Amino acid sequence: MQSNYRLICPSDYHPKLDLLDTEEAIKWIKFEFQGYLSKALNLKRVSAPLFVFPETGLNDNLNGIEKPVSFNVKNFENKKAEVVQSLAKWKRLALARYKIKENEGLYTDMNAIRPDECFDNLHSLYVDQWDWEKVIGRQNRNINYLRTTVLSIYSAFLKLQNAVQAKFPQFSPWLPEEIHFVTAQELEDKYPDKTAKERENLILREKKAVFIQGIGNNLKSGEKHDGRACDYDDWSLNGDIIFYHPLLDCAFEISSMGIRVDQESLLAQAKISGDTERLELPFQKAIMQNQLPLTIGGGIGQSRLCMFFLQKVHIGEVQASIWPGEMIEKCSKDNIALL
Repeated sequence: MQSNYRLICPSDYHPKLDLLDTEEAIKWIKFEFQGYLSKALNLKRVSAPLFVFPETGLNDNLNGIEKPVSFNVKNFENKKAEVVQSLAKWKRLALARYKIKENEGLYTDMNAIRPDECFDNLHSLYVDQWDWEKVIGRQNRNINYLRTTVLSIYSAFLKLQNAVQAKFPQFSPWLPEEIHFVTAQELEDKYPDKTAKERENLILREKKAVFIQGIGNNLKSGEKHDGRACDYDDWSLNGDIIFYHPLLDCAFEISSMGIRVDQESLLAQAKISGDTERLELPFQKAIMQNQLPLTIGGGIGQSRLCMFFLQKVHIGEVQASIWPGEMIEKCSKDNIALL
């Protein structure tokens, strides 16, 4: 029978921290990085919902095919609520409610359940990330501002790398001093006979840290580099921060981010994706009526961050979740200790 997961088990893998030391390191890394990120982007921490009502339009559609976890709420006459898939839209509404000023923003802990994920070294059913969002002026809806923000976030990653090395000298640095910028179209032009994931692996082996810009729209080939919902990122002003993971020899996405849609880009993208009916939902209608601030935002994976900086090879080494029995057995034989 074919396995329903993908697993890479590097030869001679030996984690540099045992289980209890790993748990302590996870707590420490999360605390440290929040400070670096909030200072780099001028953010304040807020609380966020675990679930929303679908008719608000606040849930993230991700690639448009994932099915959110839902349940009926007894005290609302069994009305359906959905576990959030991200807080991409909720954060923008929160900025308006909290009256956050231009060049200031917020961040929060986001927890999600994504039952359609395929099990592998980097993916599980449980997603935990820092979702952040910042108010910007219309003059900052441009590539230069997007890239400047990426550099600020990358500076937080470098500070964390230095702190990890100081606390755990057994870890050698994996990140270069500078991040490389490339567009999805430039990657397709450079590697026209490769898939999007193959292109990512090739550029990451060379550059080690890359921001791939322009994700969601069709490339010249007619294919997308990756999917994005039509109603949060502006597809021309977004991208992914990706690192190279030496032990897995692959691209390792750490963050998806972008300047958010305004009235014009939302309408254009909804027409392209065939989702114009979503323009009648409350959140999307507020954008069309210019009732929400212009923003930039993104998500940074918490477990992914810990996995990378603690130089683990499976996300289950830094996150408690459920896994196929065959995967658990295989990991155990190859020194991969799942929490």
